[in-house]
Amino acid sequence: MNMPAERPLTIHCSGPWQARPETAAPEACHGSIRTFFATLASLRHRINPYLELLDADEKARADRFRHAHDRERFILGHGLLRELLGRQLHQLPEELLLRRGEFGKPYLEGHPVHFNLSDTKDAVLVALADEPIGADIETMNRNTDHDRVAGHYFTPPEVESINQAADGKRRFLELWTRKEAVLKACGVGLMDDLHSLEVGGALNTMTISHPDFVRLAAPEYHVQTLTVGPDHIVSLACASVMRHWYLAVA
Repeated sequence: MNMPAERPLTIHCSGPWQARPETAAPEACHGSIRTFFATLASLRHRINPYLELLDADEKARADRFRHAHDRERFILGHGLLRELLGRQLHQLPEELLLRRGEFGKPYLEGHPVHFNLSDTKDAVLVALADEPIGADIETMNRNTDHDRVAGHYFTPPEVESINQAADGKRRFLELWTRKEAVLKACGVGLMDDLHSLEVGGALNTMTISHPDFVRLAAPEYHVQTLTVGPDHIVSLACASVMRHWYLAVA
């Protein structure tokens, strides 16, 4: 079956608003998205137990990081992911068979649960759902020359909204996490041309032509953007309306 060279895509966006993380999350229900946020500082005491949860491939990937901080972030994020998946599936975290898809998106072999892991300089985020989910987190505690690079990643209306925002850096990261979340939800990974995605308004309609995006993307996505405390921005994306979602402190 030949795929079309281009096709329409609709992206619904809401937020940002301030999230109020809970210290415990309720049991999963159909249509829910369970998100877990943690700073690296809060997880650091778990690094040795988390390292023992990783499989041989994950340990090898951790060892390839040149900087200790990057290696630590990888171990803590993937250890937390395994812990949360094991808890939901009532299985030993170290025995879960995690595989990587066509463009590197991990999935759980033998189980229908969907998940996404995102990290930033000082925090990690895990999202669990019963359909493909994309999640992205960014921190305000990083150097971002948004004035210089905005035109490389955003459409002219998006660049204008960044320039007109009271806090241009925050607006830049809101839009960036939305695009990342959509791409991670469809599993295509980061594309060279992010101008094909429009996420600046509540209702965004566009025509996409990137071959892999045309092939893998859903007809529409629903994106929610929120802030966690003063420093972290999160966007979640899935094809269905998010009827139930909540954020827990892992």
